[in-house]
Amino acid sequence: MNKPTDRISKIFPKKDEHIPPIAMFLFFVCFAIAIGLAIYLDFIPTFSDTQIAAIVTPIFLIGIYLMLAIKVASQWEKAVILRFGRFQRLAGPGLFWIIPIVDSISNWIDQRVMVTPFNAEKSLTKDTVPVNVDAVLFWMVWDGEKAALEVEDYRTAITWAAQTALREVIGQMNLADILIGRTKMDEDLQKIIDERTTPWGVSVQSVEIRDIVIPQDLEDAMSRQAQAERERQARVILGESEKQIATSFAEASKAYQNNPTALHLRAMNMLFEGLKEKGALVIVPSSAVETMNLGGLSGLISLAQQTNEISKGKDNS
Repeated sequence: MNKPTDRISKIFPKKDEHIPPIAMFLFFVCFAIAIGLAIYLDFIPTFSDTQIAAIVTPIFLIGIYLMLAIKVASQWEKAVILRFGRFQRLAGPGLFWIIPIVDSISNWIDQRVMVTPFNAEKSLTKDTVPVNVDAVLFWMVWDGEKAALEVEDYRTAITWAAQTALREVIGQMNLADILIGRTKMDEDLQKIIDERTTPWGVSVQSVEIRDIVIPQDLEDAMSRQAQAERERQARVILGESEKQIATSFAEASKAYQNNPTALHLRAMNMLFEGLKEKGALVIVPSSAVETMNLGGLSGLISLAQQTNEISKGKDNS
């Protein structure tokens, strides 16, 4: 609930007079001189009260003039000076003077780069999906005269212009384009907002999308869709691998097609690789044994082992 003081401040906004410390110092110096001089002259019988007032009052008025006339603008500020309600000039940065009563400072323009966050809640995309989008606008005033005279409150106007532009861009894009095309969305927003704020003397530096929030149900559905797509790709890759393996085996079989000796040697090598492991058991069909003559081969291996053992016994004796 707004307080009464807030409503009054909106109706009668308080102006920032920017009274610098040096102006206050000069005012108090003049005020002290006037008081001191009045006390001193009061002890002189020849000076009446009227004469003392006539001497002290100009000094006091000079102090008030210095307090109201001297202004200081910071390095990043420009003061918009109106004379009898008409634009006179931009002053600052640094020390400058105005004519009290005649001149007035309508606004102090900050020419630094400003940051304005804005958002669009539950805005419908082109495919009718409600989304919440948060963004940040970087802008600066390049013409203080236009910013003060062309728009009532350029800060509020920029915020509303950014929000409406964001809603327009969201309504022209599908959800998928918004999620994967943030760079293009930033560029479109910057162009639209800059076109609206240029007549106000404001230039948009950049627009950055901070966050895009979609409904939880839609987020779960998209997650399941992505998972299914990954599983499909995995199955496709596995199928391609099986196809390549089958092709390799088919090419290898051609080398053994008309060369049974090579095929037997390959089979024997495979059997040897299986028997090489400790405790390995390899079951070979009888037809394979007869084809590769593994029975005779096993007999030769056994005979060689027995001969080796006999020779070792003789050596030991």
